[in-house]
Amino acid sequence: MLRRRAASFGYALRGVAAALRTEVHLQFHAAATVAVLGLGWYLQLARWEWALVALAVGLVWSLELVNTAVEAVVNLVSPEYHPLAGRAKDVAAGAVLAGAVAAAAVGALVFGPRLWALL
Repeated sequence: MLRRRAASFGYALRGVAAALRTEVHLQFHAAATVAVLGLGWYLQLARWEWALVALAVGLVWSLELVNTAVEAVVNLVSPEYHPLAGRAKDVAAGAVLAGAVAAAAVGALVFGPRLWALL
């Protein structure tokens, strides 16, 4: 039982690593995550602020990984253009956009007042 659990984590980490190697958007999110963590550390965020930031970052990463999986499956089953394949990809990308906008709002609410106070 424990070995299967460990193997599952290994597969998941392999998927994240593969996506990081091949997806430019995920590489951007990785760099943004490092910047956000550094800024949060510098500004000494409160625990509840860290919780909001962690949820926002996790949301964007999760949606980006699901989008990557959707694109891979659509490309596999529909190598030639099909309107439904295009719609599936567009909807998955739209989910990432919605999550990124929500994360940006969290960032503005958490970091905005602190950065403004530094000016």
